Amino acid sequence: MNLHISPNDSTPLYQQIVDQVKYMISSGQLQPGDILPPIRTMSEMVIVNANTVARAYRDLERDGFVTLARGIGTRVNEIGSPLSEEEQMKVLGDRATSLISEARQMNVSLDDVIRLVEKCDEEMSVSMKEQKQ
Repeated sequence: MNLHISPNDSTPLYQQIVDQVKYMISSGQLQPGDILPPIRTMSEMVIVNANTVARAYRDLERDGFVTLARGIGTRVNEIGSPLSEEEQMKVLGDRATSLISEARQMNVSLDDVIRLVEKCDEEMSVSMKEQKQ
C-alpha cells in the first residue's frame, strides 16, 4: 500500500489517509476482502501518530468502505463503496492543490509540474503495458 501523506498540506493527515484509501478502493487498487495494514504498521509506513491512522480507519468504517474486526484487522468491504465522480474530483483536486502548494514552496513552475505529471503518466503507461505482456 503506497500512500503519500504531506504534512505541508492544509488537509488534516487523517483525512489524507481516508481520501487515498477511498480512491484506492474505487480505482480497484484495493479489492473487496483485502486487509489494510494494522494501525501501528500503517502509522510507521506514513510516519504519523497511530491515533491519526485509527481515526482514519474509523472514518472509513463509518462511511462503509471497510469493516474493523478485532483479531482479523481492517478489511475492505465486500460490496466496496465506489466514489462518485464528484468525490473522485474532490480527492484529485485536494491532491493537485497539495502538489501545486509544494511546487510553489520549492519555486518550481506550473509548466515544470505539468511536464513532471506527463512524464509520470508516460512511465505508468509503459509499466502497465509491460505488466500485461
